[in-house]
Order: sequence, then structure tokens, then C-alpha cells
Amino acid sequence: MQKRGRCTIKISTKVECGIIALIDIALHSENGEAVAVSSISKRQNISVKYLEQILVALRQAYLIRGIKGFKGGYVVARPASQITFQEIIDALDITVLGDVDAGGADDNSLLKATVQECLWDQMTAYLRKFCAGVTLQDMIERYRSSIPPEESFMYYI
Repeated sequence: MQKRGRCTIKISTKVECGIIALIDIALHSENGEAVAVSSISKRQNISVKYLEQILVALRQAYLIRGIKGFKGGYVVARPASQITFQEIIDALDITVLGDVDAGGADDNSLLKATVQECLWDQMTAYLRKFCAGVTLQDMIERYRSSIPPEESFMYYI
């Protein structure tokens, strides 16, 4: 039975958790304070060990910076408006937006080459362009606009 309606792309847990962690860091470090791994872990329900592996990849891609010391943690390395989802996804798993090779190395089939050129290459190019056009800032703004008004108020006693 064919599923109709919504198209689903399979994304690894590493990519999904990395995106969530980066958004969390961006949201909670806007005032300049570093965000602790344990805080992200608690808020997003991601194990600390797994999160540390993901943060290494984001740090090596210069998307976040580590801050040492008592109030250490991570901050976003550049303004959120200058970080694209293409960069984020490539940092976490280069194969997601990479070229699709649907045929075998020995296969010189004209039909498979046509499908490769007309379908897979076009889809990959679209995904790259789409992800290059969405920034971390876009995601932060979308998230904030989705928060119900009663959750956005902070009460002080």
C-alpha cells in the first residue's frame, strides 16, 4: 500500500539531534552566556555522551565555540543569520545532501543515466539550494512564533 500525502526523507538521529542542539545553543546563548551540555541534555532529552559526540562535529565545522571554565559550555560561533542548514547538515552527515548514485559502477544503462540526471541529480540540487536558503535565524524565529503566548511570559517573585 502506497502512503499518500506527506513525503518523508530519512534523516539520521545524529543530524536531527545536532540540529536541535544547535538551535538550543543559539536560543540560550543569545545573551552571551555559554550553554552547558548538561542543560541541553535535560531540555532536549538527549544523552550527554551522544550530545558530546555531536557537538564535536559542530565545533570542528566552526558552527559553535567551546568556552572553558566554571560557566563553560558552548555558544554559536557566528550570527545565526549567517549559518545555513546546508552547513549544519554537511557538518553532521555529508551524505545527506551529497550526490545520489543510484546505479552500479559497471552499469552503463542509458535508462539509469537518464533517471540519475533527470531525477536524482535534480532532487539533490533542489535540497542543497533549499537548505542553503534556510538559516539558523529563520528556525529560531519560526520556533519563537510557534510558542503559545502563555508560555512566553516569565513571572518573577
